[in-house]
Amino acid sequence: MLGFRDYGVHHGLIALTVACSLVGVILFGSLTGAMLPFLLRAVRFDPAVASAPLVATLVDVTGLVIYFTIAYQILHGTML
Repeated sequence: MLGFRDYGVHHGLIALTVACSLVGVILFGSLTGAMLPFLLRAVRFDPAVASAPLVATLVDVTGLVIYFTIAYQILHGTML
């Protein structure tokens, strides 16, 4: 089969975890990418230069935190 049996009866929870994490990371990245240039301009930095690397780093790091937090909340008591 296509790997559906790898997680046993918990394949639905794994899918829910990935889906919720994906939505959370995309929402956080979009909001951060939209608001950071305004914050940088307020502290007199050039938003065009600093926003892209800063957003990428911030979203990468917080994306892991979002994923593991959601995974713990959904999978606690079943697989974890």
